[in-house]
Amino acid sequence: MDRAAFIWTTIDDERAGLADLLEHLPPADWERPSLCAGWRVRDVAAHLALAHTGLTAGLPALVRARGSFDRMIDQTAREHAVVPTAQVVAEIRAMRGSRRHAVGTSIVEPLTDVLVHGQDIAWPLGIRRSVPPAAAAISASRTWSLNWPFWPRRRLRGLALQATDHPWRVGAGEPVTGSMGDLLLLLTGRTVVVDRLTGEGVPTLRRRVQAAV
Repeated sequence: MDRAAFIWTTIDDERAGLADLLEHLPPADWERPSLCAGWRVRDVAAHLALAHTGLTAGLPALVRARGSFDRMIDQTAREHAVVPTAQVVAEIRAMRGSRRHAVGTSIVEPLTDVLVHGQDIAWPLGIRRSVPPAAAAISASRTWSLNWPFWPRRRLRGLALQATDHPWRVGAGEPVTGSMGDLLLLLTGRTVVVDRLTGEGVPTLRRRVQAAV
């Protein structure tokens, strides 16, 4: 299987698995806070359901957000979160097999979205949702190569990250080791994983997390 086929197959599988998880959540869990600051589980799921929003709907939403992409993402997720949960589940499930992605992005962006947001939903609910290491490594490499929106090379300067379940490593300095899934969450700003990481650089990570609070 080539790289693109692997990525899309993983996206399909992750979307289907997440739809199954959401379908069986009790109503109270949809209202619980997610790992995304200010977003409930409902808001994260609604954001994922909007992954196929095209320019026709996207441009007016960007105008309403006064040109701020971050504000647009937040507003559209909150607006869509009011629909019935069954509709959100159906929309996520219906994406399986589609090869659409947002204009100006690579195919790795929807992969990162579903891998990370799946954890944003599952983690605070105490649900163990595995992250496939090979797919997480692709997302982690892409995230590391970018600045916006997570600025990983700035936040994690002076640290050498190495996965324990995949031959993936980046950075230089004090070592920090963990599963590929946990390192992807760290790169995308999910500091809840710090206590699951090991290595001489973990105390440095903890100090930075505390300083940012």
